[in-house]
Amino acid sequence: MPTAYFTHTDCLDHITPDGHPEQVARLRVIEQALADADLARFNAPLGTVEQATLCHPADYVSKIQAACPDQGTISLDGDTHVCQGSYTAAMRGVGGICAAVDTVLDGTAQNALCATRPPGHHAETQTPMGFCLFGTVAIGAKYAMEMRGLSRVVIVDFDVHHGNGTQDLVWNDPRIMFASSQQMPLWPGSGYASETGAHDNVINLPLDPNATGADLMDAYTNDIFPRLAAHKPDMLFISAGFDAHADDPLANLNFTTDEFTQITEMLCAFADTHCGGRVVSTLEGGYDLPALADSVAAHVNVLRSHAK
Repeated sequence: MPTAYFTHTDCLDHITPDGHPEQVARLRVIEQALADADLARFNAPLGTVEQATLCHPADYVSKIQAACPDQGTISLDGDTHVCQGSYTAAMRGVGGICAAVDTVLDGTAQNALCATRPPGHHAETQTPMGFCLFGTVAIGAKYAMEMRGLSRVVIVDFDVHHGNGTQDLVWNDPRIMFASSQQMPLWPGSGYASETGAHDNVINLPLDPNATGADLMDAYTNDIFPRLAAHKPDMLFISAGFDAHADDPLANLNFTTDEFTQITEMLCAFADTHCGGRVVSTLEGGYDLPALADSVAAHVNVLRSHAK
């Protein structure tokens, strides 16, 4: 089976102010990096309100739609901006991850990557923040259980910033185990090891500034994977943020493209053993364009190598 790839040109219509790191060019360099990759390519369908409300109240979804102006951009907070195309772009992310779940569970693909923007892992239940509008990966996880009948899933987030939104959205759901490794101290200021979820279903591994990829691998091997295995998941979701790269301007970790290859290999091997190889990955951060392109290509190469 192939690796599925979901994206949509509507995601290029989410326009941020000049100089903003979460920019249209992020998707363009990913498209260039994957142009020759052997992937099953799909347009991400437009998500539905019913899908978005698996995690967010309906009035919040309506609020985001209504906030998008007819012209220009407006700021929802100091980091998060919307324009006319932002709601549709974000709903492509919602629809894309749900379609990726269907594609993997229906046996059309072994695993999948959703390259959509804006990202999602900072969006809390009723609060957009950190460039994010909807909690895409949490929506995908809930969809897999509520609509496709899975019993338990895991989400792994290796973005350099803590996935506070995902944590908020899954905190009270014992069926979802969320594991996040992140630089601390760093925005958004959450992600302490003491934050463990209502059902001991959240794992946070803070990493010191200037930590290396070896520190990351050790943390996953010794702390995260044993607990994920004990959860007995049916599917693995990845919040694939590449801003822990040494070249990224927004943080201070020192990972390389090779180390993103290694962590993806470890995650896919885990999924092969515990989840029937079922992996759905979705793009989060990564703001140095060459490093992002190289890291996503490396991530996809590993996904493809595990597609059977």
